[in-house]
Amino acid sequence: MKINNNQRIGAINPYKKADDAKFAHTTGKKDRPKDQVEISAEAKELLDAQGSARTEEQTRRIEELKVSVASGTYHVDANKIAEKLLPYLK
Repeated sequence: MKINNNQRIGAINPYKKADDAKFAHTTGKKDRPKDQVEISAEAKELLDAQGSARTEEQTRRIEELKVSVASGTYHVDANKIAEKLLPYLK
């Protein structure tokens, strides 16, 4: 019994192949342009301000956590994790 036609694997989207060929023909380029993201100066300032808004106690706590994780002495309480997950599972 033959379930799948193995000749159809390359023909998943023939329209995309035709569109790519048309693009290459009209622009003279083989590949489509890649997407880009540009972050404005204002957004960069907001990110910098957000990062510097930490208090000294928060910074100290973060450093303590980093040291304990790096040394292998950080302990995760499974009961606390289960309590936090329980509302999402109901």
